[in-house]
Amino acid sequence: MGALVRGHDWASTPLGAPDGWPPCLRHSLPVCLNAGTLSALFWGPDHLLLPNDRCRPVLREPEAALAKPARDAFGTAWDMLGPELERVLESGRGLEKQGLRLDGAETGGWWNIGIAPILDHDGTVAGLWLHGVESTSHSHALERSRAAEERYSLALAAGGGLGAWDWDVERDTVVSDARFARMYGVDPAKAAEGVPMSEFFRCIHPQDLPRIKSAIRHSIETGEGFAEDYRLVLGEREIWIAARGQPHYDEAGKPIRFPGVSFDITAGRQTEQALKDSEIRYRALFDAIDEGFCIIEFLDGPHGPLSDYIHIEANPAYAVHAGIPNVVGQKLRDMVPDEAEGWLELYGGVLRTGNPIRFERELVATGRYLELAAFRIEPASRRQVAVLFQDITARKRAEAELRRLNDTLEARVATALAERKILADAVEGMAASVHVVDSDLRWLAINGAATREWERLFGLRPQVGDRLPDLLAAQPEQREALLELWHRALAGEEYVQVLQLGDRRSRHYEMRFSALRDATGQQIGAIQFAYDVTERLAEQERLRSAEAALRQSQKMEAVGQLTGGIAHDFNNLLTGISGSLELLGNRISQGRYKDVGLFVEAAQGAARRAASLTHRLLAFSRRQTLDPKPTDANRLVAGMEELIRRTVGPEITLEVVKAGGLWPTLVDPPQLENALLNLCINARDAMPEGGRLTIETANRWLDARTARERELEPGQYISLCVSDTGTGMTPDVIAKAFDPFFTTKPIGQGTGLGLSMIYGFARQSNGQVRIYSEVGQGTLVCLYLPRYVGELDSGDAMPEAGQAPRAEAGETVLIVDDEPTVRMLVTEVLEELGYSAIEAADGAAGLKVLQSDARVDLLITDVGLPGGLNGRQVADAARVVRPGLKVLFITGYAENAVVGNGHLEAGMHVLTKPFTMETLAARIRELISGG
Repeated sequence: MGALVRGHDWASTPLGAPDGWPPCLRHSLPVCLNAGTLSALFWGPDHLLLPNDRCRPVLREPEAALAKPARDAFGTAWDMLGPELERVLESGRGLEKQGLRLDGAETGGWWNIGIAPILDHDGTVAGLWLHGVESTSHSHALERSRAAEERYSLALAAGGGLGAWDWDVERDTVVSDARFARMYGVDPAKAAEGVPMSEFFRCIHPQDLPRIKSAIRHSIETGEGFAEDYRLVLGEREIWIAARGQPHYDEAGKPIRFPGVSFDITAGRQTEQALKDSEIRYRALFDAIDEGFCIIEFLDGPHGPLSDYIHIEANPAYAVHAGIPNVVGQKLRDMVPDEAEGWLELYGGVLRTGNPIRFERELVATGRYLELAAFRIEPASRRQVAVLFQDITARKRAEAELRRLNDTLEARVATALAERKILADAVEGMAASVHVVDSDLRWLAINGAATREWERLFGLRPQVGDRLPDLLAAQPEQREALLELWHRALAGEEYVQVLQLGDRRSRHYEMRFSALRDATGQQIGAIQFAYDVTERLAEQERLRSAEAALRQSQKMEAVGQLTGGIAHDFNNLLTGISGSLELLGNRISQGRYKDVGLFVEAAQGAARRAASLTHRLLAFSRRQTLDPKPTDANRLVAGMEELIRRTVGPEITLEVVKAGGLWPTLVDPPQLENALLNLCINARDAMPEGGRLTIETANRWLDARTARERELEPGQYISLCVSDTGTGMTPDVIAKAFDPFFTTKPIGQGTGLGLSMIYGFARQSNGQVRIYSEVGQGTLVCLYLPRYVGELDSGDAMPEAGQAPRAEAGETVLIVDDEPTVRMLVTEVLEELGYSAIEAADGAAGLKVLQSDARVDLLITDVGLPGGLNGRQVADAARVVRPGLKVLFITGYAENAVVGNGHLEAGMHVLTKPFTMETLAARIRELISGG
């Protein structure tokens, strides 16, 4: 019928020429003609017939029926078909009809049909579409009785029946044939006599049963026919059943009978499911393919027939390759108006000729090159073309670049050769020796400098292709040294090594090794650049000697400055001591005792200042003996606050900011107090007109970078900072601030040892000190001291004021000191306190006493002793024979090697000279009693 439709003279029919057909007819007719089952259009009020080839069996004259009123084509079947068409035309709602008898010229039979309305642009019904499936083979049965005849007529009308049934509604008795009964699991004999309806419900799927019961009730209540599809559970399998029935009523309208038939629609359902699965697979494939895909449908428009097209399908990859999203429903002339004519010409040719094409073209709107394939979707009347394409922009650019490279290949080869010659000449002319070897240590390249150097060193001239191990076979010592280096390089190591080569005229060479790799990055050998650095090393050695000499000169200069400062201060102090003692002697010899106390006090004061000076010098040199203890810096600052306030005077406002939860630190508390007082005095002197002085403590956690900036190890510290609003310091002054005897104060107002002493104390305590200052803005000095993890001491028990504590019976102290005067004074003090004293002038004598049976409760020893044994060695030897012996070092200068880098072991204590006899007595009693 398709050929008949295409060749028909439509202008002579009521429908007119196809160009004037409404869009709904143009779109529906191809679908109808290409349908795989019976399909026909009924157009207009006269139901003009447009059938497909499947309609031939049911039409009286198929060739003459085209575009003619349908009543003439269907004959007697029109009596049943016509009313159904009119019903859909009037209601606008489709319907299905089972078991319709259609008699044609070739054959007749029973059909299951469906009728659907075709709506015009304004929503009115313009035509009808009929489709049907033949059911003749399922509709033949015999009637046993009047009721059976009615049941089988329904079965014939429905087609494909499994069996017929008749339900006596009043008595709830269902009579059925044997086939129907067996299908529902009911005894056929009983079913022939009649059983309750509930017996037939047992095999209906539980999920479908409520719906079936509801549909039966609805049919009885309304009089509408019963038509439901449902599942029967038959053992382990399920089948689909289509049941059709009609209730019957008596004259009073009471339901009395409900006959019907059931038929197996499992195959149809399976086909339907297969179609759904096929659609799902198609959609999944459609969406998943990497190439862009679309279906376009040509349209007539203002520019003429087939002058535009619309995208009716497009997969997600369309936007990826074309660069245009959401194209479904878009027209070509709206999307790319400037390119429309070119695309229409290409795809229009495919539509007109039916010949597929493959081509490449730029989509100018998005700047992409596409490779496309297009073919027509049959029949041609659908006006549809399918297009498959992919983005080849990158490939086109690569091809263009390849053409450009090919066009310039000769010039580039010439340039590369010239560059290679320049590089080769440069390498050949280098003063450095260049060796390139493969993984077998065979030379791939060697420059002239390398050849000449080998000839000078080894008497050999290597050439490309020679193997290094073979060439040096006669010189095993040199061979092994070089092979070790080359093997490291061939293992992938890139490094620099300085090596001495040659026997008689040996030279030093700096050798740089790197890997030789191919285009894939695979190592295929190694490269060596060797430089003769003999002269450079000699020059470096001369420079080191000069630097050492310079450092020694600077050291001697510093020693000179230090010596001058010490001599100046000590001459002043000795003058005060010697003058006071001289006057004291004169007054005693003259019997004048009135002013004796004045001269004694002056001598003692000078001695104390001398002791303070030596302490400061030892702190700067980091050789001061410290007695570190866990210290709470907040408590220490609080204890000094009043003293500092009196020291700085009322013109300066003192502010103390103490951190909560401050960590303890392990330091010598008196030295920390001294450092704090010195910083506050410096701050006071920097604010002659008054100002603000701030003391602040804090916990500090120094990371690697911050610690490195302060020359400390990373970790936890406390900071004790003193800031002022004074004159500030220049960078040059800050750089010299920790130098001994450097001061910016007027002559007589500063020794230049305060900050140097603080610096020495901080470094000896494993801490640091830093100065931050700007001229006119003030100064901040911060001490950084390591955190101590442990418990704080509750505080030292101080001896009560008054008479010094006396010895217990038999307590003996050994005094070892090379200075007779010191031994005499210490012995005098001990005997006055009731102690037994044993004297020794050197370490050997003292050790002899310690190795004897004599009682010794405490060893008091100087550190620096003559005779080969120092005080620490005496103490260590004593503890071998007298474990736990208490030791008190009395010294004015303690070597680090003696006291363990400034820290004492348990049971060892230090008393720094000079000291008062009262202090000595209290310390002796403390140690003997348990300290």
